[in-house]
Amino acid sequence: MQFVTFHPFVLLLTSALIAPNVSGTTLKTTALLLPSESNSSFDKAVKPLLMNTCRPCHNAQISSGGLNLDTFMQTTSIEKYRENWELILQKVSAGEMPPRGITRPPKSHIDFFINFVEKAFEHADRSMPIDPGRVTTRRLNRNEYSNTIRDLLGVSFRVKDSFPSDDSGYGFDNIGDVLTISPLLMEKYVAAAEWIAAAAFGGNSLPDKPLEATYSARDGTIIQLTSGSIETTHRIEWDGEYIIRIGLPGERPPGSPPVRMNLHMNGKLIHSTQVETTPTKLVYFSPRSIEEMRLHLEAGDHTFQVSFADDNFVSTLCKEDLYNRKKNKFLESISFVGPFPTDVENLAEQNILICDPNSGDQCVYSILSRFARRAYRRPVIDKEVASLVKFVKQAQREGQPTERGLQLAIQTILISPHFLFRIEHDSNPIDPAEIHPISNTELASRLSYFLWSSTPDDELLSLAETGDLRDSTVLASQVNRMLLDKKSAALAVNFGGQWLETRNLDSVIPDTDKFPAWDPGLRKAMQTETQLFFEAMLRENRPLFDFLDARFTFLNDRLASHYGIADVEGPHFRRVSLNTDKRGGVLTQAAVLTVTSYPTRTSPVLRGKFLLKAILGAPPPPPPANVPALEESNLGVKGTLREQLEQHRSNPACASCHDRMDTLGFGLENYDAIGRWRERDGDFLIDSGGTLPSGKSFSGPAELRKILSDDRRSFIRTVTEKMLTYALGRGLESYDRKALVDIMDALGAEGYTLQSLIHEVVRSVPFQMRRGENNQRLGKKLIETIGQ
Repeated sequence: MQFVTFHPFVLLLTSALIAPNVSGTTLKTTALLLPSESNSSFDKAVKPLLMNTCRPCHNAQISSGGLNLDTFMQTTSIEKYRENWELILQKVSAGEMPPRGITRPPKSHIDFFINFVEKAFEHADRSMPIDPGRVTTRRLNRNEYSNTIRDLLGVSFRVKDSFPSDDSGYGFDNIGDVLTISPLLMEKYVAAAEWIAAAAFGGNSLPDKPLEATYSARDGTIIQLTSGSIETTHRIEWDGEYIIRIGLPGERPPGSPPVRMNLHMNGKLIHSTQVETTPTKLVYFSPRSIEEMRLHLEAGDHTFQVSFADDNFVSTLCKEDLYNRKKNKFLESISFVGPFPTDVENLAEQNILICDPNSGDQCVYSILSRFARRAYRRPVIDKEVASLVKFVKQAQREGQPTERGLQLAIQTILISPHFLFRIEHDSNPIDPAEIHPISNTELASRLSYFLWSSTPDDELLSLAETGDLRDSTVLASQVNRMLLDKKSAALAVNFGGQWLETRNLDSVIPDTDKFPAWDPGLRKAMQTETQLFFEAMLRENRPLFDFLDARFTFLNDRLASHYGIADVEGPHFRRVSLNTDKRGGVLTQAAVLTVTSYPTRTSPVLRGKFLLKAILGAPPPPPPANVPALEESNLGVKGTLREQLEQHRSNPACASCHDRMDTLGFGLENYDAIGRWRERDGDFLIDSGGTLPSGKSFSGPAELRKILSDDRRSFIRTVTEKMLTYALGRGLESYDRKALVDIMDALGAEGYTLQSLIHEVVRSVPFQMRRGENNQRLGKKLIETIGQ
């Protein structure tokens, strides 16, 4: 495609003057110190800057950073070398180029340069033909598999113990190109299908005698949130009744009132009872009581929390007496004994047996066709159902119950490529010109795995089968419905957790000698804060910029104490308004600050890199080899971390990246490696100010957040790219730029809210369409293998 020349110059100049620059301001005519007449705006405004400022370091002889600008001196190069020009624009916009030591052109020249290139990009994008790209056939990742089994069968499958970790690409673990399948994984799928199908029909029989599991503060298997609140995670292997025993050592002074003890499972109150706080029977030196209850529990991994409600007595005690058995009664242990047989009907069987399978072939056919339709996420044909009915017939011929045949049929469905893979069909898969909308049921699957990380429900699938889902009003209504569903929490866990890297918190192990406050309870509180915050952003449809500086968060007493925020009591999380500029948005949340630190100290480099990658969309290149490590023993003793790093990065080759990256990270140095506010680094006062290469200065985290918030274009583009990548399950390519710009333009008209971003992604061409691929790997054999 021939690049369109920008003539006359006056028209281009006019468009540049009214276009917003990266700081959000509008360029003034009087600010442009450029000749009023020119044969080409590129030759007069862009080429001189390249020649005089950039080319001395980027030419055929020097080629700094591997970039030779000799071939970039014509307007047509903007289209021909688009990726290089995008990197140039990114570096100039961020102020990283020209580097320190090189005379900077007047700001008006740089602003015009930026606007010229952006306009050229925009014109080229608008002129490009539609190309929705192509998503590789991909298997369900671990989270998607687990959630799909839950929603299909009501069975809780411990996927992390059964399958290996998924690979990630472009920052997410749902990318089709990296979700490969090995012979070993296939064996695990077969074993899992057998276990899940048996569990669905109650085939996993109860143990011969009840089992007992105890979690206590003594052995560190519970999280002791406060003396009046404990928490643990326990795996219930079988549906059934269980005896739950709560150990309460200690006693309070005579006359102390009883307290109410509440038991929550996964945040839901399941039992409440009154507990006496003075012993009814004295035990020498160790007053102790046990509260016991018998409850029906469903199989699965559950979080149990036991707490005293409205317990004012502890406020009268000093910290040293909270766990003094002679002065206080507190919570110490939880035991589970079971399972015992129960009369409650198996929930999974309710999901499958829509009629009595022993009533005849028609019921068996109905059961299997309904289940296969939901498992395959599309209508099924008679031939497919007939092949499944054969398992029932075989079981009946062998004298086995009809349910056994159904169990084998479901087991077969769960190892089918139609279940394990999200397959999208092309009429001509090896023709890249074959652009077409994905089918209605494929659209339903894209939508459900985007928002729920799980299979479409009956309502969504039915709308797809009738063709109504394609109606824009219906589609928008379904998105709104799905966002209101509790399953949309998966978006906070899987998208938010990977975008903000807080899913890595489980693998972070801070040095407890340096950070004695760190324990599993604090880790859990950090994770909960960020997840609840994301869910609130989603539920309330808040502006995306609130991710950077919202004036609220979610805290319990443990995390509030960690932050130094008063008047938050009790282990339950609640929304808290922030009346201090020390906290605001995700960047000051302890989960983000901890995963961007080392076990023993903070890291301005890691934190700066995170800001560049996750917030500004400008990830730095990999570091050069053989970079010497910091001398850890000197930190906080011979100087601040900042002083050590400034010496460490004195190499000009390192400075080009670290000038911006480290400066951003230094803005968060008031937070230690587990997110606590501090004023000093060892013996030295912390300097959390800095000046970015762009010339913008800040003093402290609050001003840094404002600078990041003001760079709206970079942030909105970054979040949009991340969301579109996650929704599509593939990395973005050059042909996606038009869709990206369209989404961003629409967001501006809708207030840049989070739900608006989701709606625009769903409406986008890449989300609703696909094309073939001119690739020899997509041969007939592979196509037949995946079910084309």
